[in-house]
Amino acid sequence: MNLDTQSRENIEFMLDSIKDKLQIVNASALNSKNFDTEQYDDLRDIYEHVKKQSSFSVSELDAIVTELGQLRK
Repeated sequence: MNLDTQSRENIEFMLDSIKDKLQIVNASALNSKNFDTEQYDDLRDIYEHVKKQSSFSVSELDAIVTELGQLRK
């Protein structure tokens, strides 16, 4: 998938990947409809960070979820 293009489909792909990797139970909190393309670059940074990590501490998970919450509209 080409993530260079800001699109709703790419936002949905990145959020689904983040939810799967972090095993987020409340997936509705990360609905792609709650994110604008204006936050695309920030969301992509989080996606790339999550993708690179093999595991996360509780504090890292909390920080990532908090950051995603701040990006929601």
